[in-house]
Amino acid sequence: MRKRIGAAVLVGIGLLAVGVAQNSRSSTLVYGLDSSDLITLDPGLSYEFSSGLILDNVYETLVKFDGEDLSTLKPSIATKWSTKDAGDAWKVTFNLRNEKFASGNSVTADDVIYTFDRAIALKGNGSFLFTDVANMKVGSTKAINKNTVEVTLPKTASPAAFLNLLTFNIGGIVDSVVVKSHVVNNDYGSAWLKTNSAGSGPYVLNRWDQSQQVVLDANKNSRLLPRLSRIILREMKEANTQKIALESGEIDIAGDLTPDMVKAKATDSKFVVYKADSLRLQYLGMNSGAGSLFEDARVRQAVRWAVDQDSIVNSLAGGYARKVQTIIPAGLFGFNAATPYSVNVEKAKALLTAAGKPNGFEFEMLVPQGSCEAGVPCSDLAAKIQSDLAKIGLKANIKQIVQSELYPIYRAQKAQMVLVSWSPDFPDPDGNATPMSDFGAKSLAWRNVWNNPTASKLAQQAALETNSTKRAALYKQLTELQLDEGPFAILYQPKVPITLSTSVQGYKRNAQGQVRFEKISKK
Repeated sequence: MRKRIGAAVLVGIGLLAVGVAQNSRSSTLVYGLDSSDLITLDPGLSYEFSSGLILDNVYETLVKFDGEDLSTLKPSIATKWSTKDAGDAWKVTFNLRNEKFASGNSVTADDVIYTFDRAIALKGNGSFLFTDVANMKVGSTKAINKNTVEVTLPKTASPAAFLNLLTFNIGGIVDSVVVKSHVVNNDYGSAWLKTNSAGSGPYVLNRWDQSQQVVLDANKNSRLLPRLSRIILREMKEANTQKIALESGEIDIAGDLTPDMVKAKATDSKFVVYKADSLRLQYLGMNSGAGSLFEDARVRQAVRWAVDQDSIVNSLAGGYARKVQTIIPAGLFGFNAATPYSVNVEKAKALLTAAGKPNGFEFEMLVPQGSCEAGVPCSDLAAKIQSDLAKIGLKANIKQIVQSELYPIYRAQKAQMVLVSWSPDFPDPDGNATPMSDFGAKSLAWRNVWNNPTASKLAQQAALETNSTKRAALYKQLTELQLDEGPFAILYQPKVPITLSTSVQGYKRNAQGQVRFEKISKK
């Protein structure tokens, strides 16, 4: 027989439930953003924007940048480090602090060795940072003792660039004991790490519901004690979905509102607009391989003369962008402010005629779903580019797909034209120059099948040049070569407007896109 429960008791239970829900919501941050580029959460393989935001908070690196400052490296797992000239090589030594992974295992030199060797052996999209930029190989990292590790770099590598690149995903130190226990068919645990975590950061991966959300929980073993117990990154490709969710209180932060939406929220007392700097470049990539429609440099120049950048920057991006045409973004050493291209339909047509394509041609343009940089809907940006190119006889057939499907096509050199963005993996011009210029690095120049030996050599020389005047001159040569012959049409460098509920405190985002979730609280 059921017992009757008094009304007063029912009210009490109801209030308790409401209180628990409110308390849970006050200790949970919900971040709405377009995270459709997520492919894996393995730091040794990850190379996408959204995964970087997550992995920065799940894994610690040996060194890091703090807040918005990208000029000074700060201690992280390493309490101190030093570089020694050993004659034919550089010796970079790190002293590790005593701390634990989320599993409770101690972080040791063996974990650093395993992390670096594993990333090299996996040959993922970011492996070139170790192999081509730092010129490392399996065995370059050795233990001096349990808490001291030494990395040997050949004189063909820059120690400064090496230290900077350690702040990227690939530098996230993994718990070797845990990862080795999940190895299947010599995969270095990559299948397991795709949807699980083994780090020492302030958060651990609770789960990844693909195409829906990523849930992070506070790491009780982290020395970086987070103020919030849970972070939820909710996948919302459309800006209007984010806007409605922000207004209803379903999310606390919206990462991809359109410029018009941001403008409206800036005057609403319930919200704050955070204007973050960015090193990203929104660009068109053109397949320049032998036999391709964009093989001739004059065709690529015609595209650059056809696209109306001023309209894109001032109208579509609402002023939250800078007109840039060179491959190194403003804010980095080596930036070239030259903008020689402006709309000139007749010149573009003449270039197509000289290239043997007087009647133009038809091609496919791959476009991501959701928002492009500065919150511009990718569909709107693609439509504008399509309209501009049509004026010179180029018919772009837009194929809009999720980023997780687009990038594998692009990386396999199978895209004719792509509308995507890029950000350097570390705050040094080489973070753009090598991937965009050196075909052998198997990054952006490779994806666009642009094999220019002069560009490759310039990028390699500039990366190692220690004299700043000579280095600047090399980057000027390279950026001017790219303006004439490169496979890219740079569209703009965005500011990143992030819209937050006023309840969110302590949010900061640096130009690399890093946000330290452990420093965020809610009132």
